[in-house]
Amino acid sequence: MSQIIVNDLTFSYDSIYDNIFEHVSFQIDTDWKLGFIGRNGRGKTTFLQLLLGKYDYKGSITASVSIDYFPFEVIDLNADTITIIKNTIAPYAEWEKEMETCLTLQESQNSKSVSEEALERFGKIQDLYQAHDGYIIDELIEKELSKLYVDLSVLSRPFSTLSFGERTKIMLAALFLKKNNFLLIDEPTNHLDMEGRETLANYLQTKKGFLLVSHDRSFLDQCIDHVLSINRANIEVQKGNYSSWKQNKEQQDNYELEKNEQLKKDITSLEEAAKRAMGWSDQVEASKIGTHAADRGAIGHKAAKMMKRAKSIENRKLDAIDEKKSLLKNIEQSDSLKMNVLLFPKDRFIEVEEVSLYYDDREIASHIDFILNQGDRINIRGKNGSGKSTLFKLLLGDEVKYTGRYKTAQGLVISYVSQDTSYLKGNLKDFAVNYHLDETIFKTVLRQMDFSRTQFEKDIKDFSGGQKKKVLLAKSLAEPAHLFLWDEPLNFIDVFSRVQIEDLILKYQPTMIFVEHDKMFSEKIATKTIILS
Repeated sequence: MSQIIVNDLTFSYDSIYDNIFEHVSFQIDTDWKLGFIGRNGRGKTTFLQLLLGKYDYKGSITASVSIDYFPFEVIDLNADTITIIKNTIAPYAEWEKEMETCLTLQESQNSKSVSEEALERFGKIQDLYQAHDGYIIDELIEKELSKLYVDLSVLSRPFSTLSFGERTKIMLAALFLKKNNFLLIDEPTNHLDMEGRETLANYLQTKKGFLLVSHDRSFLDQCIDHVLSINRANIEVQKGNYSSWKQNKEQQDNYELEKNEQLKKDITSLEEAAKRAMGWSDQVEASKIGTHAADRGAIGHKAAKMMKRAKSIENRKLDAIDEKKSLLKNIEQSDSLKMNVLLFPKDRFIEVEEVSLYYDDREIASHIDFILNQGDRINIRGKNGSGKSTLFKLLLGDEVKYTGRYKTAQGLVISYVSQDTSYLKGNLKDFAVNYHLDETIFKTVLRQMDFSRTQFEKDIKDFSGGQKKKVLLAKSLAEPAHLFLWDEPLNFIDVFSRVQIEDLILKYQPTMIFVEHDKMFSEKIATKTIILS
């Protein structure tokens, strides 16, 4: 077991005046399964890039292992998947060299001197002699992919033909086949359905040595044993999973809030006590003047005593102020959000009966039946490619090939959050104008979701993935609607905002149809579940 040590790290981008990290120090063990938690735009991706040596910084980062990043860039998308995996496994060339050595040693009848590392990598010595054509490395790849329930036929297919979910599993398996490396895994669940996330969580349970960026709370609970959190004022390392970290944070926040209130009262009391003591000292000192003063020395001593007491009280007040300043620095402000939910005169919104959906001439979903009544919140579930987004397009009135019957109530106003954010660009003011939003309300919602005012001046295309998704969510919350269609609304959204959105929905009880693979969110929000097949 080795460590990654961060010492006095300070970093800012050339275009930004404020430091993103300032005098940050901590250390992590490379055998840990770390979850990386923090608000959108707080610097998680930046920190991963610093670990990879992509930017110059002040301070030091030392590591005795190589560091790899997911998702990595695949140069030749048309290459066979098996070739992509082999080229990713850095030691593969070393393994081939070791094999040549083994064969040479066999020929010289000196196989006893084969290195222990070679034996460990290739297994039994007799298997080594069979591996000249690459048999063993292929076997290792197949064994690794079977843990992720990947159809092995993908190995002979061009990488470009794989689904995004398949690509995720392939790349992670390739990286974990490497030796002596520490993985930075950046949001691997975004292209995985709920079953895929469960499979990946079980896979990661068997691994060690990674830093995982994910906002899926149930997923984090399943596969991490430590948390690295970027807070408002510092970075902390803590043992446990997401739930234990959340519980500890809530306890610390509540303690600091209570302590802050007590210190406010203490400071007020000390200010009043200091004024009284100072007043008494002045009165006693004044009594020395005149013929009535019996013992000016005694009076002066008493006045000095009162002055000393006043200074002591003042010092206690200053200590209390200093202690108060150290509190609340990491309290995450999550203001209550609002929705503009319109009342509809009818109870029934949508009827879908025996609908089958097609992509070109291929059926992707069949026998879809459901009724959406006012107040329902339907969770549409299904594997990747099962027609969830196509169903949304149908309900929105887009041109979709289908059979069966569906009916949408006349006059129904729908607010839609798309899965895709790649088209977003320009400034927020123009965005509000284009979508006929009240700019003040729209930006207020963004502020409530932890947008700084300086963020308002940037081009949306430069926002983080989570910030782009918040733009679409803020649009949906700012516009009046009877029905809210949200297609994977929580992709890239931080855990604090997820809780904020859950509380919002449970408070306003809107009518919704949504696709979301976050298990915790779905279980809290859905009143019905429809599984596409």
